[in-house]
This record gives sequence, structure tokens and C-alpha cells, in this order.
Amino acid sequence: MTRKITPPQIRPERLEPETDLYIESRSEITDCLIEQTELAGLDADRVSFDRTLFRQVTIAESTLREAEFTDTVFERCDFSNVNFADAFLNRVTFKDCKLIGTDFGGGRIQQARFTDCVADYANFRLAKFKSVLFEDCSLTGTDYYAATVQQFGFQDCKLDRANLSEVKLNGVDLSTCEFDTLIVNPEDLQGCKIAPNQASVFVGLLGLVIK
Repeated sequence: MTRKITPPQIRPERLEPETDLYIESRSEITDCLIEQTELAGLDADRVSFDRTLFRQVTIAESTLREAEFTDTVFERCDFSNVNFADAFLNRVTFKDCKLIGTDFGGGRIQQARFTDCVADYANFRLAKFKSVLFEDCSLTGTDYYAATVQQFGFQDCKLDRANLSEVKLNGVDLSTCEFDTLIVNPEDLQGCKIAPNQASVFVGLLGLVIK
């Protein structure tokens, strides 16, 4: 990452606790603290969250298409298998969250940081990333097929079997990550940064044999 990621512009002490949250299509939720609650069966379009803190929130069996999250923090949340297709996330932070199988496909994600998250098998197909960092995350089997990346990085992540095919990896640093196998097109590897001990994985992709 060559540019600093802008953090969410919120002050938690100024947020109003939400004790009776109701979400429907085109709801607008602003300056809100949502914590220690479980939401299930949501099915809504274009819900907007602005200056919101989610803390220990579980969302189950839900679809929130084209949701917008701006200046939002997620702490110790479980959004596994939630459908956030085509969402817009701007200045967001995920800390210690479960995002197993979560669908962010087709979304726009910018000025975002994912830290200590478990996001195995999450879907980011066709997403557009700008100024995004995954750090200390488990990303086994994640799908980034044909994603567009700009100022994008991984740091100390588990990336085994991640699908990075059709992703231009020029400038992306994989050197601190763990993986035995990646799905990637050889022509997209130009300019990708790797560690010496990872070279054998990429040699195999090129069809070469080390003697």
C-alpha cells in the first residue's frame, strides 16, 4: 500500500444506541450504535448506513442488495453467508469479524481495512477495490475473479486456494501471505511481489519443472 487508508469519520461517544432497529428497503440509518443483537431474515434493497458502529452483531439468512456503508465500523460481528451483492462501502473498517461465505460480489469497496477477520470462501467477484487492505485475515478459498484493484494489498493473510484469476496483480504484495495453491492467470502476475519461498507455486503455474 502506497497511500494511507482514510479511517471511518465517526466518534463512537456521539452515537445514539439503537434499541429497536427496523430495516426495510431504502432505510437510512445515521449516527447509530448497533450492538449485541441478532438480525435474521432481512431482505431489503439500497439500505444506507452512515456514521454507524456495529459491535457484536450477527446477521443471519439475509440479503441486503446494493446497501451503502459510509464511515462505518464493524467490530466482532458475524455476517457469514449474508448477501451484500453490489454494495458500496466507503471508509469502513472490519475488526475481528466472521465473513465466511459472505457475498460482496459486484460491490465497490474503497478506503477499507479488514483486520483479524475470518472470511473464508467470501465472494468478491467483479468487485472494484480502491485503497483496501486485508491484514491478518483468513481468506482461504475467497473468490476475487475479475475484480478491479487499485492501491490494494494483503498483509499476513492465509490465501490458500483463493481465486485471483483475471485480476491484474501489478503492485500487489503477496510476500507475507501463506498459500500452497492459488488460482491465477500467469499473464496477470507481472509486477506482483512474492517471497523467495513462494516461487515454486508460481513456477508450477508457468508449467516449469524445478530440477
